[in-house]
Amino acid sequence: MKLLRKHLRLIAVAVTCVAVGAGISAIASAGAATSSHPQARKSQAAKRSQALRAARRAVTGTLVVPTKTGFATVTFERGKVQSVNGQQLTLVEGTPARTYKTVTLTVPANAKVRDNGKASTLSNVTAGQRAIVLQAPKRTFVIARTPRNP
Repeated sequence: MKLLRKHLRLIAVAVTCVAVGAGISAIASAGAATSSHPQARKSQAAKRSQALRAARRAVTGTLVVPTKTGFATVTFERGKVQSVNGQQLTLVEGTPARTYKTVTLTVPANAKVRDNGKASTLSNVTAGQRAIVLQAPKRTFVIARTPRNP
């Protein structure tokens, strides 16, 4: 459990880095000149908020995060479960209206799997569920949930 918390913190830091990076990008693209006008401040806040929403909706990504001993690469894939076959998990990435791509991931046997908030196994994950697969250097996490309105 302690190891899970450690990796979840690493993942939380990685997702925060993406959000902060998106926010900084939005600020930088707004231009170097800033205004103290209240309407301009609202516009900048709206751009930051929009960038954070976009980061939360990301379907795939690779993050490099600092660790005590150097750097670690964390990747994530998010989508709708199409099928589970042994250690193979197939996800359809995208939005309900459009598909970005379909990926098949090999999930290691020692992966931590959560299904609707409870410890589980990959074989319990079913087609139609929403899932995110986080792959860190030492551990893989699969977090699946059944949508409220399928």
